[in-house]
Amino acid sequence: MNIIFMGTPEFAVPSLDAIRNSSNKILAVVTAPSKPKGRGLKLTESPVKQYAVQNNIRILHPLRLKDPEFINAIKSLEPDLIVVVAFRILPPEVFNLPKYGSINLHASLLPKYRGAAPINWAIINGERETGVTTFFLKEKVDTGNIILQQRVKIEDEDNAGKLHDKLMSAGADALIQTIKLIESNGNVPVLKQDDSIASAAPKIFKKNCKINWDTPSEKIHNLVRGLAPYPGAFTYLNGKQFKILKTKLTNMSSHSDPGEIEVTDNEMFVFCADLKIKIEEIQPEGKRIMTTKEFLAGHKLENSKFLT
Repeated sequence: MNIIFMGTPEFAVPSLDAIRNSSNKILAVVTAPSKPKGRGLKLTESPVKQYAVQNNIRILHPLRLKDPEFINAIKSLEPDLIVVVAFRILPPEVFNLPKYGSINLHASLLPKYRGAAPINWAIINGERETGVTTFFLKEKVDTGNIILQQRVKIEDEDNAGKLHDKLMSAGADALIQTIKLIESNGNVPVLKQDDSIASAAPKIFKKNCKINWDTPSEKIHNLVRGLAPYPGAFTYLNGKQFKILKTKLTNMSSHSDPGEIEVTDNEMFVFCADLKIKIEEIQPEGKRIMTTKEFLAGHKLENSKFLT
């Protein structure tokens, strides 16, 4: 199978690697152009581009996916299949070109969590299970017919970073299985998505990351998990921002105002709407992530309260 692979972040790299090490041929990689990053605005290559450079794979990085020059470049390569993992929204002029069409790998059990941040929202919403889905591209995002799904359990200690890595591995396996199905059966059986049970997973913005202590502790715990290690759930104390990166649920009743901090024996608890929650990792504004013990060694928190 002659394949064009499209993707940008780290999540896409194991899938690209799995395809390269299979019997399939990668004709080219399409990825985002290098972007200036950091104080020196040094151009930074995407993880997918770095992999392609290291493995001598042809690279295309169009600014516009409807650019005739880009579309002609895809046509000239004559791909059997386009594989998309964490890339941009493809126009029909592109995804209809290959012999077998174009497939996408998505980090949820579609139609649940359609959108840019399915991993984060699954944890924030307290899901116990998620997974990966491969599907044929349609014009409307994440709505195409399902080819294959693989379920992944969300453990109590999983945060977005840990779940990302689980799904990254599961996704690579699911993609290889999907490509084999398509290759052995051009009319591979598919399942139409049920739009009536669809849910959204929109991009995470700053407003989604602020902790409201006047809510149940489990909801706060899931928010922290779902935003760790990045971008991080945050709160304010004395006018400064603090990111909370790890918490632990307790069964201790909350008998004070939400947001009020209690310190005992190098441990920090915060009162929520129902129970106290234990803070295990915190990041003061402009500083590194610290354990609670490290943080308390340099901060006095008597009669302190996080803003709700």
